Amino acid sequence: MLHRLPTLSLLVCGLCFAQALPERAAQAADDSKPASSNVPGAAWPRVHADLRVTFRVSAPNARKVQLQPGGGDNGLGKGPIDMVRDEKGFWTVTTPPALPGFHYYWFLVDGFQSNDPASETWFGWGRETSGVEVPDKVDFYDTKDVPHGEVRVRPYFSKTTGQWRQAYIYTPPDYDRNPAARYPVLYLQHGAGESERGWTAQGRANFILDNLIAAKGAQPMIVAMENGMVAAKPGATGNLPGATGILPGNQAFADVVIDDLIPMVDATYRTRTDREHRAIAGLSMGGGQALQIGLTHLDLFAYIGSFSGAIRNFDVKTSYAGAFQDAAAFNKKVRLLWFGAGTGEPGMHNTAQAAHEALDQAGIKNVFFECPFAHEWQTWRYDLRDFAPRLWR
Repeated sequence: MLHRLPTLSLLVCGLCFAQALPERAAQAADDSKPASSNVPGAAWPRVHADLRVTFRVSAPNARKVQLQPGGGDNGLGKGPIDMVRDEKGFWTVTTPPALPGFHYYWFLVDGFQSNDPASETWFGWGRETSGVEVPDKVDFYDTKDVPHGEVRVRPYFSKTTGQWRQAYIYTPPDYDRNPAARYPVLYLQHGAGESERGWTAQGRANFILDNLIAAKGAQPMIVAMENGMVAAKPGATGNLPGATGILPGNQAFADVVIDDLIPMVDATYRTRTDREHRAIAGLSMGGGQALQIGLTHLDLFAYIGSFSGAIRNFDVKTSYAGAFQDAAAFNKKVRLLWFGAGTGEPGMHNTAQAAHEALDQAGIKNVFFECPFAHEWQTWRYDLRDFAPRLWR
């Protein structure tokens, strides 16, 4: 599902989505193509064969326009990046070769933050944000001619927060065709500034799972995705003391998952309700949440995954105290403890690797996976492709 938000800068800065016919001829002389993430008919951003990306926007009244990639550990480069104006008021910049994957970005127009009117928008950085898809040489998250599951939007009332909430639920391809079957459940969380839409809109999790299931690389499963950013109890303020991966406004997320979400999913869908058929994982902030919730509720989860998890403040022996006290018992109970990170996100990568090594030395079984990407969705797509086939084997 793609979401486009009309940008205020269309009025403030005079940005316009205009592609002149003479410019089409110039485009034919190079090897670039419009990004797949563009709005229909938009010629920019353009991705070159060597993965350079050209951005272009009309702002004839602006004095300065810059391209701002989202975050420090991203695949587009360090921003802000100055753009160059031509005589017609178009501002253009071509980046060095980018890493493959999905990259958030926006424009700074005389300091004003603006989305790109030629790009679709996705909820990231706490707002609707432009994004560009740079192609990879792999196809595991592409739409293929295989049986497809469904992504369902399920409203439900949370007694914890006293509010109506909604979860995105992936059901596997044979869910409706096989009414007698029951399925294991993966609870899968997004990162900070994103929402329950992230894993399907940006992460393409449904297509990753469709392709894995079709190739018999993963067991058919239900995936529940909730919003880990808006889960406060009525009257609650501030953070929980010492809680990692928890931001203001989501202090009650663990209670939402345990007391509201899991009961709703089990009551609504044909699930296998024992801990041996329940997993929890997440990326960045959601990775920290998955560790916190999973490791403190081993009666509910047998599989736990942290994708670039926000675990910088974790003391390994404290966070995994139960494991260090009795490694053999922990190994018997926890079927999978999985860490993943990209080499292009050194902070997350080094922390995950350190946790993996400390657990290894203590005799605690765990998996560490790395890929050559940044703190972005391409890393987490690869993470899910490695993590999902290990479940329920």
